[in-house]
Amino acid sequence: MLKKKSLWILFLGVVLGVFISVGGTVLAEREEAVSDTESDADVLPFEDLRTFTEIFGRIKRDYVEPVSDKQLLEYAVRGMLSGLDPHSDYLSTEQYKELQEGTTGQFGGLGIEVTMENGFIKVVSPIDDTPAQRAGVKAGDLIVRLDDQPVKGMSLGDAVQLMRGEPGSDILLTIVREGEEAPLKIKITRDVIKVKSVKSRLLEKGYGYVRISSFQSRTGDGLKKALEELEKENKDNLKGLVLDLRNNPGGVLNAAVEVSDIFLKNGLIVYTEGRIENSEMRFNAAPDDLIDDAPIVVLINSGSASASEIVAGALQDHKRAVIMGEKSFGKGSVQTILPTSNGGAVKLTTARYYTPSGRSIQAEGIEPDISLERVKLESVDGPVFKPVKEADLSRHLTNGNKTKGKKALDKEAEDKLDEEQKQQNVSDYPLHEALMLLKGIVLLRN
Repeated sequence: MLKKKSLWILFLGVVLGVFISVGGTVLAEREEAVSDTESDADVLPFEDLRTFTEIFGRIKRDYVEPVSDKQLLEYAVRGMLSGLDPHSDYLSTEQYKELQEGTTGQFGGLGIEVTMENGFIKVVSPIDDTPAQRAGVKAGDLIVRLDDQPVKGMSLGDAVQLMRGEPGSDILLTIVREGEEAPLKIKITRDVIKVKSVKSRLLEKGYGYVRISSFQSRTGDGLKKALEELEKENKDNLKGLVLDLRNNPGGVLNAAVEVSDIFLKNGLIVYTEGRIENSEMRFNAAPDDLIDDAPIVVLINSGSASASEIVAGALQDHKRAVIMGEKSFGKGSVQTILPTSNGGAVKLTTARYYTPSGRSIQAEGIEPDISLERVKLESVDGPVFKPVKEADLSRHLTNGNKTKGKKALDKEAEDKLDEEQKQQNVSDYPLHEALMLLKGIVLLRN
């Protein structure tokens, strides 16, 4: 035991000696050429490093249970990163693999995008058609317990790891939600999350709807295919499009650029700025617009984050679309994944991104052009008062048509289809308002 302790003290001494030697070299080099404008940021903080090694030794010697060097060093790395911002993190080999699976559209878990806020796990947004969404988890929910474990003091990576698990297994989330007097307990059964990031349908004849639930590596191609199918179903070019980015937590930066480019003919889409050279990037649109300048309404809410805000900001700055809904989440930072030699990776915030006009979205979000309150629109069963029409009057004249022609029959079938589609849209108030706005824009253009 004494021999092991002596070896450990020797190890700490060597580590500290290396730090001092390296620092001494830096200092010696700096003495040769120092200027008034030169920063001392590169000088190693000897006293802080000495404190670090002292605490490291105390934990090894005095902690109630033995802790391996590997564990302590990993905790130290995680602590460094989590102290920077809510999005920087250390990913173990397994977590790195899960992240790669998530960007391609298939992974296991609950189906929620989360971040840290005041020591608790905050839901950025539930992903469409996942166990979390079906169970009623909402954007803005604060998760305070995972089964019996409080999340206070837990790292984001550890919390995500607990939420993942074998498909079919259950987890109990204790949630604090604004407007609720007591915490909610929501039981969710884990499943394999297969995210289809693009969904589409016709709202009415001439008006398309595209929902993007997250930005993955294949989202751009999925959107192009969806627009082709909408025009094929419509049997003509679209008169207008609703692009739904509500509760879209973001994803791959390049996918956001591709989506924006589909609707823009030229100009800047987004640019990033950071401290290192390769963190400064600019993305420009190619000269094409797949829906031929048809009007667009983009729906956003407080769960629209990151890549969603890039798209909304680009289309808003270029006056290509009307942004409708609620103020977005406000995540305007870029995370770079840096693989490490042990098979894991560091997720490090390396830049901020800016809209074409130079706006930083970080902690501000996108302000919609038209704000909407959270309300629910429901249709009434039958008219409150049935108006009297000419056809209701006794002895009214017929219109002179003896039989219905083919065009009249086709029109009747179209009207019936439109009515069915209207019933699907009526319960979604923002979508209903977006469609009404599109019709108004088309009328004004005509």
